[in-house]
Amino acid sequence: MTVTAAPASTLQGKPQTRPANPAFSSGPCAKRPGWSLEGLSGALLGRSHRAPEGRARLGEVIDRSAAILGMPEGWRLGIVPGSDTGAVEMALWSLLGTRPVDVLAFESFSATWANDITAQLELDARVLKAEYGELPDLKAVDWSRDVVLAWNGTTSGVKFPDAEAIPADHDGLVICDATSAAFAMELPWEKLDVVTWSWQKVLGGEAAHGMLALSPRAVARLESGPAPRPLPKVFRLTSKGKLIEGIFRGDTINTPSMLCVEDALDGLKWAEGAGGLKGLIARSRANLAAIEKWEKTSSWAQFLAVEPGIRSNTAICLRIVAPWFMALDAETQTKAAKKIAGLLAREGVAYDIASYRDAPPGLRIWGGATVETSDIEALLPWLDWAEAEVRAEFSA
Repeated sequence: MTVTAAPASTLQGKPQTRPANPAFSSGPCAKRPGWSLEGLSGALLGRSHRAPEGRARLGEVIDRSAAILGMPEGWRLGIVPGSDTGAVEMALWSLLGTRPVDVLAFESFSATWANDITAQLELDARVLKAEYGELPDLKAVDWSRDVVLAWNGTTSGVKFPDAEAIPADHDGLVICDATSAAFAMELPWEKLDVVTWSWQKVLGGEAAHGMLALSPRAVARLESGPAPRPLPKVFRLTSKGKLIEGIFRGDTINTPSMLCVEDALDGLKWAEGAGGLKGLIARSRANLAAIEKWEKTSSWAQFLAVEPGIRSNTAICLRIVAPWFMALDAETQTKAAKKIAGLLAREGVAYDIASYRDAPPGLRIWGGATVETSDIEALLPWLDWAEAEVRAEFSA
């Protein structure tokens, strides 16, 4: 359905303007501007994804995605089950084991990959850690090893500043979780070997489907010998020592939702009309810029990523630094932060903006390309209102 502006509040003390679309969740994320169910009327419902028409739709998602992102010639891109998590796990289980591993852990999901590599796969691995709001020491990474990293920390609001730390020539593979970076940030394809993302992030697609991109070096690793461990069917990328090329032409490993496929195509076509990758990046950066302008004068909020160069323009995370809040114990801080998010949801001005459960208590506002900057600007006075309401309650 189409989201329309709610009437402004007339109660004293409340801002007079509301966001037209209060969806600021970090996943599933806001649908594109102007989205409606009518745009999915051509979905191949009740049809097989293996029929020529179904394969064509899936292949179109692959081709349009690769073109918008500027994926280099020779890379393979496929649709896989399990969202970004499924794509990352396929890469970890299928590719790792022949070399030692360095894994960067600086928020919840990258910490999950570190745990999988050390506790489940039990590989020779170093975990390079950093606290929420920071990046690990990139100078400590050994690029002769396989390296696993997230380009953007969805739960911490921290991103890679650039690709300078990654040498152009590196012996190991670089496996990059880019789920909240793809379509909103430049990715250094020439320095990466595996890139993963999901439909539900920057383009506002539906959940459960992941994208797996493999460089020629990654394909060569896959074809160099049998997988270093038994793999379930949904993880298998090779057959008889060769890459299963059909996966990268639209022959999915399991049955996809053709309704979600149609929605993904809707988002990709909108992205092309919005200026392609440059236009999408500009939209997302404008959202961050609006919050940065507000944060500079805020008496109570601060970016979790203090350093501007590593600050995410998609998963924008704020911590509460007001004296009244800092005086609370940890449990009460969590309650107070959730109270702010809850007030905004009840007012219908912002849904799902509480910080991730493992992150420091605060707020997380999605600033991806489908979010209008005017909605971000309308939200900011409401943040101040909600903080004041909760401050009065917890300071009483």
